[in-house]
Amino acid sequence: MEIELLSPAKNADIGIEAILHGADAVYIGASDFGARKAAGNSIEDIKRLVDFAHIYSAKVYVTVNTIIKDSEIKEVSNLITELYNIGVDALIVQDFGILKMDIPTIALHASTQMHNTTPEKVKFLEDAGFSQVVLARESAKQDIIDIHNATSVRLEAFVHGALCVSYSGRCYASEALCSRSANRGECAQICRLPFQLQDAQGHNLGTYHWLSLKDMEHSSDLEDMIASGVSSFKIEGRLKDADYVKNVTAYYNNKLNEVLAKHPELKRSSDGRSTVNFTPNIEKTFFRKGTTYFYNGRSADISSIYTPKSQGEYIGTVKSVNGKHLTIYTEKELHNGDGLCFFDQKNQFYGFRLNTAVNKVFQNGKLISSECDTFEEVPLYVGCKLSRNFDIKFNSVLSKPTAKRKIDIDIVFENCTLTVTDGINTICETIDTEKVKADKNQSENIKSVLSKLGDTPYNAVSVKVNTDYFFPISLISSAKRNAVDKLTKLRQTKAFESREKFSVKNNSAIYPTDKADYTENISNTLAKRYYTEHGVSVAENAFELIQPKRIVPIMYCKYCIRYTMGACRLHKDGQIKELQEPLHLIYKNYYLRLEFDCKNCMMKVYKE
Repeated sequence: MEIELLSPAKNADIGIEAILHGADAVYIGASDFGARKAAGNSIEDIKRLVDFAHIYSAKVYVTVNTIIKDSEIKEVSNLITELYNIGVDALIVQDFGILKMDIPTIALHASTQMHNTTPEKVKFLEDAGFSQVVLARESAKQDIIDIHNATSVRLEAFVHGALCVSYSGRCYASEALCSRSANRGECAQICRLPFQLQDAQGHNLGTYHWLSLKDMEHSSDLEDMIASGVSSFKIEGRLKDADYVKNVTAYYNNKLNEVLAKHPELKRSSDGRSTVNFTPNIEKTFFRKGTTYFYNGRSADISSIYTPKSQGEYIGTVKSVNGKHLTIYTEKELHNGDGLCFFDQKNQFYGFRLNTAVNKVFQNGKLISSECDTFEEVPLYVGCKLSRNFDIKFNSVLSKPTAKRKIDIDIVFENCTLTVTDGINTICETIDTEKVKADKNQSENIKSVLSKLGDTPYNAVSVKVNTDYFFPISLISSAKRNAVDKLTKLRQTKAFESREKFSVKNNSAIYPTDKADYTENISNTLAKRYYTEHGVSVAENAFELIQPKRIVPIMYCKYCIRYTMGACRLHKDGQIKELQEPLHLIYKNYYLRLEFDCKNCMMKVYKE
């Protein structure tokens, strides 16, 4: 079984960094039609990333996962053809209309936007020709096991990064409130706003970020997720910068390697070994604190209602404070310019920067306290818990080259022939020169030259030299360069030619429901035709088309505010609070009603 670490790429340069830091695949947006409209890339840049990735047998997936208008079908079709021609390995898509387009046989992955939550849905996607399915973030362990047991398609799951409070693909809040469709890549992140929660009597139950969740963090579940059927582990973050991608990719690369070291039947899906010059720490780049979400069952501790901002790593408590000067109990080395943050006694979130930091109190060689001055006065208090959400020293390291990735090769030079092999591919380079017996053995000198591979993607694990002839070192170096270049081109060519192809397994497969409402996001005639051909008798248009005509939920959430507040009627767990319903979330002119569908264990949000 091949295991894939899949990293995000806002642009080609960040994608290259992801591969250098251990990613087996990266996903990136094209110029348009990706669910992160602000992270588009040209065909030329994507090709540059593809060419680099294919050296390591790593893959590049391009997101074409928005819903598509009829007027855009030709443009999308042309874009997909261009992506196929430059060597892209697969597309991540949401719109079934793509399956009716006249496009090359490029592999298709089913975006989490397609609401992939049940064995029946995933089985249909497999029959339809999708070779990989991105599971809903809300999937519990048993959900994944059930899907895996019912299908043979590769399963992809998010393991790290920001969480959407609504099921992906079924959030219409941005469109309803701001005329910016999340299904068109323009999410306004309504869920991160501070809402007042009001009960039926008009009582204010608190003004917090009620719909804001912590970040997903599954680093301790990787082995268990593999056993459950997951083979692709996805890091969220196509809008994130290079420091985040470097750090988080390197962290999960190490974690996966630890798991695979215990399971020889598993292997990574790409080649090469990554080494980094820093210690990865997911708390040191954007991090809202972690949750496994619903993987291990429902938990009240999944929200981040007091702030949607990064909270970083806990460093210690305040010992004393006097204006801009404070003493901190900490075992962490602090630096001038670090960013610290805390919650006051009313759960208000504050951040500040250190002007100076003196790590001066030690005990038995261990740091126990630091003296600091801040740039501004903030409401710190003795005993206040501090976190660091910006480590200036760590970020300085990440701003420079931090990783190398090398493929092991063997080199043999015998008589006039140089042979280079990566274990699968072999290149032979003959030195065409007059054969002159050497006065003294050159083997060690030649071996030294052949061992030095510099900035190439290769590491010579074995170099053998057997010749009695004299060769100018310049000829040896030239032959080495030629052989290495040819090996690189051969690896790229084979990766290009061996790409997975789209292939329908069962063209008569019946869709799991015969009625498709607006949550299926049907926005073009090709998609509607596809649903009809697969047993759907009623295919309603997408929310973006029906919005003014009837009142429907604008969010479908497995996360439940009632549960978070200790008022769930199904999962008692000692919870006894009663709420006067209906509850409303209010922010400026946004007025949202909450409805609790306990039968399906779901919270629905309506615009009023």
